Parts: sequence; C-alpha cells; structure tokens
Amino acid sequence: MSKLESLDKSLIIKKVDKETVNIRLNNNDLLISIVGQFNQNLKELEKLTKTNIYSRGNSITAKGKSSDIEEFSKAIRFLANKFNLTKSIEKNDILLAVRNRDDTKSGDNIHSLNQLIKTPRKSVIARSKKQSDYIDALRKNDIVMAVGPAGTGKSFLAVSVGITMLMEKKIERVILSRPAVEAGEKLGFLPGDMKEKVDPYLRPLYDALYDLFGFELINKKIENGEIEIAPLAFMRGRTLKNSFAILDEAQNATATQIKMFLTRIGENSKLVVNGDPSQIDLNNKSHSGLNRSIKILNKLNEIQIIEFDHRDVVRHPLVSKIITAYQKISENED
Repeated sequence: MSKLESLDKSLIIKKVDKETVNIRLNNNDLLISIVGQFNQNLKELEKLTKTNIYSRGNSITAKGKSSDIEEFSKAIRFLANKFNLTKSIEKNDILLAVRNRDDTKSGDNIHSLNQLIKTPRKSVIARSKKQSDYIDALRKNDIVMAVGPAGTGKSFLAVSVGITMLMEKKIERVILSRPAVEAGEKLGFLPGDMKEKVDPYLRPLYDALYDLFGFELINKKIENGEIEIAPLAFMRGRTLKNSFAILDEAQNATATQIKMFLTRIGENSKLVVNGDPSQIDLNNKSHSGLNRSIKILNKLNEIQIIEFDHRDVVRHPLVSKIITAYQKISENED
C-alpha cells in the first residue's frame, strides 16, 4: 500500500446528508496541521469552498451546497495526503487544495503529490497541472524549454530538480547561466571576480538554492565546482557532460545564443531554457530569440516545451490578477 493510500485509520470522511459532511482525524499532528494556528486553515477553507465549518475535538463538520461539500472533502483529503508525505501543511497548500479543481477528474490533485521533490529544507510539490507536467519533463527529457509569466515556478522547479539530481549523484555538476543584458555581456568592466560580476543577474536562482538547500551546503558546492555560475557568453565552445544546465531569463538572449547554449549538450546531460516573452530587457525587443527558438524546435519530439500562463502563478494571488490586467491592456493596444 502506498503512502497516498494509507489514510484509512487517520482520516475518516462521512457524508451525513447532501449538505453535511463530517470528518474525523485520529492523528493529532495531522489534526493540528489541517486546522492551523487559531483555526486559520479552516477559516481559509471555509472562504474558498463557500461552506460553513465547525470543529470540535478531532471532528470537523462542514455544511453547504452539495458541490461545495464535495470540494471541501477533496481538499481535506489532499491536505491529509500532503501531510502524510511531507509532515507539514504550508499556507500555499490550502489554496492549492481547491485551486486545481478543474485540472483532474478526481479533484484530489494527486498528480501534484506524485511529483514531490524532497530537499533538505522543504518538500516541493507541483502547484498546478502545468507545473506537474514541467517536473515530469525535467526528469524525463534531455532538453526542456519553459515560457510563461513570473511566479510560475520555472526557475524554482528547475533548480529543485537539478540540485536533487546532483545530490543523488545522477549528475556531477549544475550550471546556472543567464544573459547579463544590462552589461551587454561585457562583464570585465564590473568590479570583482567572475562570480561577483555575475551574481547580481542570478539572484533569483540563488534565492531558490538557499531556500531549498541552505546557505552552507550551496556555498560548499559552489566552492568545489559542483555548482557553477557562468554568464551565457562563457558557454561558447564548451561541451557539457554529466551536467544539469539552466539558462534563465532566456527572453533576453538571441536565437543564435539559445542555439549555442542548446548545442552544448553532451553525454548524460540535461538543459533547461526558461523565459518570459513579456519581460524582454533588450534595447531592441525584436532581437529576443526565445519565441523564435520555440517555433523552430517545437516539432522535435525529444524537446519538451511547457507553456505556463497566469493560472500557474504561485506567488501572492494578486500577481495572477496583475498579469491578467496587463495582458488585457496589451491585447487592446494591439
């Protein structure tokens, strides 16, 4: 029996009638995590599922429309499964428990839990169907290209998979690269050594590394060369073997530069190209080669292309609304 199926004793869901469901939690740690501090998780679920929720002891009762009661029950099952795997329920998990109701027929979002990534500091799960597909692609394909707005997890998930493969010794090195557009790739004018010159451009990737694996571990792997930081221009002429290489912010690279990066692939390596076509920083936006590269390569079965949209944004809920608002304005202007 898998962990996802072993909740029979700790979670009992009983439908009292069409508009009432009773849930009994026989595991105190699970109960505390689902209820949340000062019942915050239940209050959020009450708002999201449009139900009235009452709790007493280890029992939770929800009342509402039949369809809303069903959604609440599925959300509780998802949260219980998530706790069973990771021993924690985070704030974002409450939203995730109900946000993907249209993504799967079961409604339990089990696809997310099947794409679990365990790191030293936290466990990462897909927070949308597209994220689930993306993690699956990162694990199975040698080359993956992902496009979409900020906050959809393109860089965060790629870093999660790459460093996890490094720690599992499936590869020998993780390479992080990004076009240094502001300096025109002429980094010699900046003070400091190469790492110090490139660091400002790779800050989002550093944030993901430290968040998932800790400052000490990451710095140690940078020092011994297992994690390499390099501007895109420095990829030329290399062959990447036993590596997981990520080109971030690829909307600021030309088609020629992206081609150069992709043709670095060597034995037992994976390459990831991420970007947001709506955030081009080049002086001449027509020089961006991300969309053109995708059009050229989308017929190659060996290359997986994932396209995210505002529904996959996993930052603050306002981010998705902001992106949608700007998209509408852009469409009207066109």
